Parts: sequence; C-alpha cells; structure tokens
Amino acid sequence: MDIIISNRVRLARNLKKYSFPSKLSASAANEMIEDVKKSILETPTIMANQFEFMNMEKKEPLDKLVMMEKHLISPEFVKKTTVPTGLLLKQDETVSIMINEEDHLRIQAIRQGEDIHKTWELTSRIDDLLEETLEYAFHEKYGYLTACPTNLGTGLRASYMIHVPALEVTGQLKVILQAIGKFGITIRGMYGEGTEAQGSLFQISNQITLGQSEQEIMENLNTVTQHIVEQERRLREVMLQQNRLAFEDRVFRSYGILTHARQLTSKEAMRLLSDIKVGFELEILKAQQMPVNIYDLMVCTQPANLQRKIGKTIQGEERDVERARFLRKYLPKLMTTNE
Repeated sequence: MDIIISNRVRLARNLKKYSFPSKLSASAANEMIEDVKKSILETPTIMANQFEFMNMEKKEPLDKLVMMEKHLISPEFVKKTTVPTGLLLKQDETVSIMINEEDHLRIQAIRQGEDIHKTWELTSRIDDLLEETLEYAFHEKYGYLTACPTNLGTGLRASYMIHVPALEVTGQLKVILQAIGKFGITIRGMYGEGTEAQGSLFQISNQITLGQSEQEIMENLNTVTQHIVEQERRLREVMLQQNRLAFEDRVFRSYGILTHARQLTSKEAMRLLSDIKVGFELEILKAQQMPVNIYDLMVCTQPANLQRKIGKTIQGEERDVERARFLRKYLPKLMTTNE
C-alpha cells in the first residue's frame, strides 16, 4: 500500500420493469428496493448471510458521511433525497450495492492493493447473483442501459486510489492528465468526480464503457496506472538524490508538527500525513512497530470518521483540536537514533 492504496470495480445496472430513478415514484422505488433485497438476502447462498440492508432514509447524516469517507457510498448517494434509497453492505465492507443512486443499482467492490482482477471477480459474482432473479435493462447494440449515456455498454468503472505527492508537487501530474485522456482514462479527486484531491490522493479510472470489454477496460487502466506508479517512484528517487537534506527536513518537520500540534484542519492533517507516508516508505522515518498504515489515519481524521471515533458531534475549532489530539495519540512512534 505505497503508491496504489486500493482498487475498486463498480457496475451500473438498471431493472427493465422500472423507470430510471429520476422518473421513479416513491412507491415504485420501494417496490424495487424490496426486489433487490430479496435477490441477495433470500437466496440459498453463503452471500445471503454476509450482507446487511440499510434504509438510507433512516440513517443519520453523520452515518452517511462516515460511509462516504470510507468510499462505501458516493457523495451523490449521501445527498439523494428525491427517491427512497437503500444500501446492501457486505459485513467486511468489501462490497456495497447502492439502490437508487443515479441508476437503480451501483454494485461496487473495493479492496486494498492493486489486484483489480480479484475485485472484478467479486463484483461479477454479485452481479450474476442479482441477475438470477432480476431482469436488467439491456440493448443488443448499446449493452446495459444507464441513466447517463457515458455509462452505456459494460456499465463498468474501474479505478485505483493512488498516492502521488512527487508527481503533484513537481507539476508532472498535470502533464500526465493531458496525455492519458486519449486512452479514455481520467484522474479525479479523493472522492471521485467533482471532488478535490487531499493529501496527494487521487482516483484514476476509465471514462469509456461502450465499445470495450471489461477485460480491455481493466488492462488499459492497468497499463496507464503502472506507468504513473513508475513515474512517481522515479521522481521520488530523483528528489531524494538531488536534495536529500531538504526532502528529509520536510518529512521530519511534518512528523514534528503532527506529534506536537494542538489544532489541525483536515486539509493540513492530510498534507502532513502524506509527507510522513512517503517518509516511512523511503525509510527516512522508521517506526518502533511495523507495519505502519498511514492511510488508515487519513481516513480516521476525516470530519465524520473523527466524530464517530470520539463519540460526539463537534464542529470547527473543537474538531481541529480533537483531530490533533487523535493524531498525537495514534501516530506511530519512531525508533530512536544517535543522529
């Protein structure tokens, strides 16, 4: 989990017998939700006992934001109020099925690391299970029909969460972004389309779903992503060789602030955690106990997850104080040196 943090596969599906969510009545939406629930929870499979259904209308806003920050649901799903919505969530949180987001179903699997093919296999199994009892909207020429034309065809969005501070700080990421568009690949912010990057975390995903097979989409994404990973590693080494003192100074300063700060905004904490993440990976920093998962700390210090961790609702300056206190407590302790 150095440069590639996680991978995700998401399928957009709609049911033939219902209108798209934007035209769906509340009664029809609730009927469809029941159909989907039965397709997972009432089947004679192991899967039936691995999922929990959540009525999203009854969920507190904080609960929804916690799930969004963990990438279990989309920002759009958090805000959806025009039609009843539901969520089927696997107990280990590797699979979530959003019901009535932009499409009737958004089936997604997310796993740590870079083995996106296993993630695809998991998503495909869920898709097949649903299709045993549900009839999808499908066209012989256009493939799976979706609310947005950009998802026609396979309905597949595959993505990697990547940590690329060297590419970002040198401006090379903008150059790459311009180049990869011709391959049907794009780079977005931490929570996908319309969001900004935090802590040099980006999502890289396919834009084209029509005219390519699932295998072609993922192979294309893999090729581009591996190129970006190689560029990030090369730049880190160049920066370290050309000005090691400045590189180490930035890493240790960031660690020092994190271990002593009394207030930290989310944006500042993400930037500092990004610095020390690279520091541990390049062994500039060495922890007393390994492994160190800085990404988990990044998630835990997001506004909703932080409030969930401390067990109360807080805002503004109080939240910044609690974030700093949390990091002082849980930041990995360094090995002592004679330097």
